[in-house]
Amino acid sequence: MAVETEPLERPARSGGAALTDTWRSLRAVFADPSLRRVQLALAASLVGDWAYSTAVTVWAYREGGAPLVGAWAGIRLALIAVVTPPASAAVDRLSRKTVLVVSTLVRAALVAAAVVALLLDAPTWLVLVLATLAPLAGCVFRPAQLAWLPSLTSHPGQLTAANGASSTIDSLAFLFGPAIGGLVVATTTVETMFVVTAVMFLASAALVMRIRAEVADLASGPTEPPAGLWREMASGFSTIGRNANLVMIMVLICVQMVVSGAMVVLGVVFAVEILGVGPAGVGLIDATLGAGAVVGGFVAIARSVRNKIALDLVSGTLLWALPLLLVIAYPSPATVFAMVAIMGFGLPLVDVNYATLTMRLTPDRQLGRVFGAFEGTCIGTMAIGSAVTPYLLDQLGVRGTLTVLAVLVGVPAACYLPRARRLDSTLRPPPGTDLLSVIPMFAPLAPASIEVLARRLVRESAAAGTDIVQEGEPSDRFLVILTGSVEVTQGGTHLRYEGPGEFFGEIGLLRDVPRTATVTAVEDTELVSLSREHFLGAVRGTSQSLSAAYDIVTSRTG
Repeated sequence: MAVETEPLERPARSGGAALTDTWRSLRAVFADPSLRRVQLALAASLVGDWAYSTAVTVWAYREGGAPLVGAWAGIRLALIAVVTPPASAAVDRLSRKTVLVVSTLVRAALVAAAVVALLLDAPTWLVLVLATLAPLAGCVFRPAQLAWLPSLTSHPGQLTAANGASSTIDSLAFLFGPAIGGLVVATTTVETMFVVTAVMFLASAALVMRIRAEVADLASGPTEPPAGLWREMASGFSTIGRNANLVMIMVLICVQMVVSGAMVVLGVVFAVEILGVGPAGVGLIDATLGAGAVVGGFVAIARSVRNKIALDLVSGTLLWALPLLLVIAYPSPATVFAMVAIMGFGLPLVDVNYATLTMRLTPDRQLGRVFGAFEGTCIGTMAIGSAVTPYLLDQLGVRGTLTVLAVLVGVPAACYLPRARRLDSTLRPPPGTDLLSVIPMFAPLAPASIEVLARRLVRESAAAGTDIVQEGEPSDRFLVILTGSVEVTQGGTHLRYEGPGEFFGEIGLLRDVPRTATVTAVEDTELVSLSREHFLGAVRGTSQSLSAAYDIVTSRTG
């Protein structure tokens, strides 16, 4: 009989307990050397990207004014949106560590080349080409980092916490990156900021290189033969298209990104027409958004124990629609800041849960391309939001534009609420997940892989005195004891007793030989079993699991 997949409901958590859980989760993330380094590498990469973009924008404005800035920004975003999906195929075909290091070192080299170009007074077009190639080289960084995280974490809760930390870093980089870029350019020179950026990228690469080599960083499972450019570009999208839940994620993050792009334009309108402080007020709006995002990041992590990942994704998306109604109803500085704070609060609920859901719904060997498809599409839809908003403002005014955006985001989010609830009910870790995760040969597996194994467990019962397996019979399954105890004998000689949590059957499966011992129930015993196919598929999936399995065999056979 298959193991039940409906777990016990968790009790409600108080606010203090939730905050404690959040702090404990974040400490666990940064206490782990590999997770700490990949998060710090992300921080250096993102801050460097934002600071560099700000410095290039200032330089381009000096060279050609607003038209040159607008043309460069539009071309850069369009190229990143197009290049990211096919380029992310490298994430699934190469070591993810290698992709991160090479991507970051290439960016550092391109930024250094831009410094030389500035010092030599090179043509404007050459500097802009170098400034465009750098973010293109970095377009695979985030997909590779996201695709690698499941292999660096030990359980689903830690994975969610790691995604929460990444989202918080993303928000903080959005706040501090442009500020650092603007401050350095204002107090020194553009060339100095370029040098600082190159150093940030080198620091990011150094952090990734220090992640221990024994951590699996190759996509598990069979890899497909290389395809043409267009097939590589489409592979992430085709994987999403075959899964209705991934389609839901795509729709939700895209409509949210349309509003995010629109806010680039609306921020200036709000600052000038409602706040009355001029374009400089955009900084206040961005700071409020960032502050809300930091708070939302803590809440997203705290809520991870509630197993409401999909529902929180929908809720976060709705928080980019409902606050717009405040300004529609009563445009004022108070409602603008309230709207932006709520949107910022909802941003990590989207980012954290989108990443966690994608990791748990997508085969590891396709994660890079799926994240590449998401990243490219998000950039594209953000650009669309920025491009369309001036037209909407001209035709409909501020209230009309906000109404269109509220409907665009709110309707799909509301429609997806039933699917989100159903998805959450299937995403709860099945019984047996904790049992398998502490067995040495399964411990190196990604959390999602352990959950798949747990769903394949079959419950068995053995009355006292019953032989569960007999010496010499075919080895067909791996067993773990839930309750009771067993005696292991070989040729009639007692070897050992085993109790709850202990396991047997791995020797015959790994060596492809008949059972080497007889296992008899000493008392009424409950067990779960894993078929030969599923056991070997899991253990042989990573070198760490296979090594741990053979260590166990060696210790038991002498």
